Amino acid sequence: MKLLAQGQVVSKTRVPAHGQVLRVRLHAEGDPQPPSPGGDCRDGRCGLIKRPGDLYEVVAFHLDRVLGLNRSLPAVARRFSSPILPYSYTNGATRPIIWWAPDVQHLEDTNNDQNSCAMGWLQYQEMLRTHGRAPVVAGTPCKSIQHGEWGRLALFDFLLQVHDRLDRYCCGFEPDPSEPCVEEMLHEKCRNPAELLLVHILVRPHSPSQLVFIDNAGRPQQPEAKLNFRLLQGIDSFPEGAVAVLRSGCLGRRLLESLYVDRELWDSQGGAEGLRPLIRTLERRGQVLLRYLQQHNLTARGTPR
Repeated sequence: MKLLAQGQVVSKTRVPAHGQVLRVRLHAEGDPQPPSPGGDCRDGRCGLIKRPGDLYEVVAFHLDRVLGLNRSLPAVARRFSSPILPYSYTNGATRPIIWWAPDVQHLEDTNNDQNSCAMGWLQYQEMLRTHGRAPVVAGTPCKSIQHGEWGRLALFDFLLQVHDRLDRYCCGFEPDPSEPCVEEMLHEKCRNPAELLLVHILVRPHSPSQLVFIDNAGRPQQPEAKLNFRLLQGIDSFPEGAVAVLRSGCLGRRLLESLYVDRELWDSQGGAEGLRPLIRTLERRGQVLLRYLQQHNLTARGTPR
């Protein structure tokens, strides 16, 4: 986080198919290695600078840590002044920068390189349904991922209303006409569940049993009447520690304490008063989730860290 917040920008590259995202190489003060613009990021000294509107992703990182999920990549808020960057990145706006994990595994299929393993919605639901009732057979999609990881993902995505991973087609709510899933005609595929695919299902080779959460900006303005419960479909248990935080009533206080560490985000959002509406939204969604668990007689179980 210190590297992301204070590191000197020594080079930049565009990210294919992400026009408003720059990958930058950073050099930390006191680093014994000299600044190297030509590095390929395999040494972990790079970050992704995103749009000012994606600042919610920094809040998502802190939420991940407060809940004890520990699956999101480090993210901080920062204002940039480097002459290497385009003016739109140095005009004083606060932007999120997310650590570039060099070892996230991607499929070699260029049409599906946003995943570590390919899985459709129906396969996903069948895997959840048969867990523990039948042995995992060869060829099972994403079989290295521990069952408890899906509960982590569903809880996290529901609180943030991140649809891209489990419901990029917006099948779980009625989207506005301006939604990308409508403009790209993805929503029409909801009529045929066999066509629905999961996206951003990512792992790292040294820890293939654990998911990596990326692109977590979510939807802070999603109204309660349109909360996407499809994100929870098929999940029979949720991480015990995260559920305990929601039940404790301390989520808001702990999240504010964590966000205070990122002073750029804190100041840019108007401090505690400016952040409170967002915190209240997350607290309300947490209470909605707890009622869902009770209504469906679902459990909270301890899961490996």
